[in-house]
Amino acid sequence: MIDIRNEAIRSLSPGASFSQSGDVIEWHDTAQTQPTEAEITAEVTRLQAEYDALQYQRDRAKAYPSLQDQADMQFHDLANSTTTWLDAIQAVKDTYPKPV
Repeated sequence: MIDIRNEAIRSLSPGASFSQSGDVIEWHDTAQTQPTEAEITAEVTRLQAEYDALQYQRDRAKAYPSLQDQADMQFHDLANSTTTWLDAIQAVKDTYPKPV
């Protein structure tokens, strides 16, 4: 499991050397200043919002038919002048719309 606090610190101080045990951060980097708790908290909030905003992509990825099934749909659509593949993809997009 990825610790979002570690990700926030890495985002604020790329390449910094530190260790963390629970909420206690031990800063080893002499080239960069340790971010404040307020900066870390704000970055955690930003990263979480960024992650949450892409939930529709994760939902779509699970809902789309497999690539094999999609290829089969496309083959049959071309052979039969149908829109099975487009309909299947559009149904997923309609179920999990991209936020505006």
